Amino acid sequence: MIIFFISAAIFAIAYFSYGKYIGRLFNIDKKRDTPAFTNHDGVDYVPAKNWLVLFGHHFASIAGAGPIIGPVIAAMLWGWLPALLWVVFGSVFFGSVHDLGSLLVSVKEGGSSVADIAERAISKRAKFLFSLFVWLALILVIAVFAYLCADTFVKEPKIVLPSLGLIPIAMIVGHLLYNVRANSIITTLLGLTCLVALMVLGNSFAFYASTRFWLLILFVYCYFASVLPVNALLQPRDYLSSFLLFFGVGVGFLGLIISNPPITMPYYSAWKTSEGNLWPALFVTVACGAISGFHSLIASGTTSKQLASEAHARRIGYGAMVTEGLLAVLAIITVAIIFAPGDNFVLILKQKGPINVFGQGYGFITRPLLGGYGTLIALAILNAFILTTLDTATRILRYLTEELFKIKNRFVSTFLIVVLGAALAYSGQWTKIWPAFGASNQLVAALALFVLSCWLLAKKKNATVTLVPAFFMFVTTVIALILQVPKYFSEKNTVLLTVTVLLLGLAGFMAFEVGSIFYKSIKGNKNTQ
Repeated sequence: MIIFFISAAIFAIAYFSYGKYIGRLFNIDKKRDTPAFTNHDGVDYVPAKNWLVLFGHHFASIAGAGPIIGPVIAAMLWGWLPALLWVVFGSVFFGSVHDLGSLLVSVKEGGSSVADIAERAISKRAKFLFSLFVWLALILVIAVFAYLCADTFVKEPKIVLPSLGLIPIAMIVGHLLYNVRANSIITTLLGLTCLVALMVLGNSFAFYASTRFWLLILFVYCYFASVLPVNALLQPRDYLSSFLLFFGVGVGFLGLIISNPPITMPYYSAWKTSEGNLWPALFVTVACGAISGFHSLIASGTTSKQLASEAHARRIGYGAMVTEGLLAVLAIITVAIIFAPGDNFVLILKQKGPINVFGQGYGFITRPLLGGYGTLIALAILNAFILTTLDTATRILRYLTEELFKIKNRFVSTFLIVVLGAALAYSGQWTKIWPAFGASNQLVAALALFVLSCWLLAKKKNATVTLVPAFFMFVTTVIALILQVPKYFSEKNTVLLTVTVLLLGLAGFMAFEVGSIFYKSIKGNKNTQ
């Protein structure tokens, strides 16, 4: 409980101090029209009804299962204290800066993606390689998250009704908010009441089907979530989903106060584990709990196109990330209170998996409030966020497909994406590539921070706040990739070895391009003097 309170206090102080400084650095202008108005098209560029609706979309999209899975794995492998320290200080000085910077620069550049900004701030080659890399990574993301969601439906059929039933409810809420222009508070309460009813009914009405059937349903959903106007389905569904997480964190917090459980897990386990050394492996493993490259894609992909005022940017960009950090702290605590020093953490992690470990811990701390339903509710919340990541990733992938392959028809581009993602999910080949995703995600974060640094330099601004985390994440990720090469080579794992070498090649190319920009900047400053 003390750890939770201290972490929350640090996040709050950082939001009102460092977050405000970052906002000033990127020149928040409350009077300037945002792309949601200047580029309004009724499909992608649509101003959110209010900032809380957009906060819900953004937070639900960036959260997913990442801030739970990564921190849980890190705590069990290296100890809860190293994981906690990286989550807290990584969220404040790395992730939040990365997210808010990506959102504001995108807004300043007319709603452009990070890849487009890379072209203007660095070079055309940088944009092409960055876009192609992200495109391939997102195909993998929608394949994996669709499979994980379908697999959860099979293992926990009671969560099917609340998960899929939320879709029509969200469309009704979207219609009431934007077409009928009904009262936001009343409409939200109506949507949440229906959601609670679905959760209750789900416990009585379980739906049984195969993984392949659920995959088909999920990819059909992805298609419509991508092509429909953003305020018709994606935005209200994510908005309502965010309340699930607020509820989960709130109940977890109350459960900690009531039960006040002691931490029984050792604060430090080992420097070297089967998954690698604490540095760099822990910083790659925690991912979304501290910083994630995927966030920059969401901030500059969907969120920047719906922001109604730059005055709301800090609440959404910085605020959502520290809130996600708080969720990661809660995830670490749920692990630290259910295991003892003599337990074999690595074996338990392999047998149960991080999601079930979290569900067990969350069920323990919320038992005074939720009885025996805590674990089921935790899984339902997690699945809702997996769905949110799935639909947002599909939409962002549509943008990239249209940019890369010059396909202007959103129905055609989305169909191509869904077919490719479904083929990868049904084939099961994603299991061979997925282990490299953690490093690739953190590499995107480093590259996005470099892009932000180049943008700040072009505007004659101090780029230290983005350059330092960019350099740290770049070196950490590259070292993590290099350390994997001998392992994949000895195992004769051709697929992962090839992917790793390609990632290192991309990192080297981007380092050269970014280095050229900094060299020109330094040279220009000397000539001016």
